[in-house]
Amino acid sequence: MAERCFRKARTEVRFLSPAQMNFEDLYSFVEKENKRLKSAYGPLDERTHTFGRAIKLTEEVGELNEALLSSFGLQRDEKLSRFSEEELEHEFADVMLCVLLLAESMDVDIAKALEEKIKKINKRKY
Repeated sequence: MAERCFRKARTEVRFLSPAQMNFEDLYSFVEKENKRLKSAYGPLDERTHTFGRAIKLTEEVGELNEALLSSFGLQRDEKLSRFSEEELEHEFADVMLCVLLLAESMDVDIAKALEEKIKKINKRKY
């Protein structure tokens, strides 16, 4: 579990422990994955590519919800027998990566957006 994050080092990809990973490392992986996916799926126009990312995000959120249901024992026995905590963790990671890939497709500076959103949340009165 400690060796799941990637980092581009020159021409190789190496594993990092989560404690070593920062947003720059994550975004570096997202940029690399974006190029790999564009190459794998051929020459699509940006609109189609971005739309595909949005659909993929919806798929991954559905898989996360399925894993959540399993974690609470709210699935058929067949699905419960295949469930693992690691699967749940991977589904959270899939959703996060899809969000980052979609943000990149839309030229959203996600680090800036998160910083601004956190400032806004911190100003709320509860």
